Amino acid sequence: MQKTLIQCDFDMTVTDRDVSLLILDEFAGNNWHMLWDNYNDGKISLGEFNERAFGMVKAGRNEILDFIKNKFEVRRGFSQFVEYCRGKNYRIVIVSNGLDFYIEEVLRDIGWEDIEYHAAETVFLPGGLQARYINHDGMVLDSDFKLSYTKLFLSQGYRVAYVGDGNSDFIPAQKCQRIFATELLLKHCRDNKVKCTPFTSFLDVTAELQSW
Repeated sequence: MQKTLIQCDFDMTVTDRDVSLLILDEFAGNNWHMLWDNYNDGKISLGEFNERAFGMVKAGRNEILDFIKNKFEVRRGFSQFVEYCRGKNYRIVIVSNGLDFYIEEVLRDIGWEDIEYHAAETVFLPGGLQARYINHDGMVLDSDFKLSYTKLFLSQGYRVAYVGDGNSDFIPAQKCQRIFATELLLKHCRDNKVKCTPFTSFLDVTAELQSW
């Protein structure tokens, strides 16, 4: 039987809010919104957005982690989903455009610190945060971070199920054998007639995986 991997987004997929945007709202002032609009309009890359927006954040790691506590919830059924996948020997990998330090903290808080994850590598500097996407080859990427991992997993012989919610999930998700979609990813799939399975909670994903 072909080995199976679940590639899962983090912000707005595992969590119900985008933690990186919560951080920017609190610590980066108002100027980051213009950069966010420019990124969404395709005027700047995600790498440039991160460099400029998170560069405005002068807060330390502990201050930020204290701030985000109780600001979001983990999507219902996540623990049951992880337990099911582990029981089936499915590899779960979180690949996120978010920042590594808060993903690590959230996973630890909910008791799943051993879940593999890849995200922007964060360095706390006096002048602001440095957040860079470094792929599995050690290359710094300006874009297509999630896609780089999708291609890697497929090249390793996995059948891949993609779980996500956002614009940045649409291109990598289309490479996968199965798509679980909510929010903007679901809209893009429907608008472009890409086959997907809608989900509200991870209980939905777990139920559908049982027949895959």
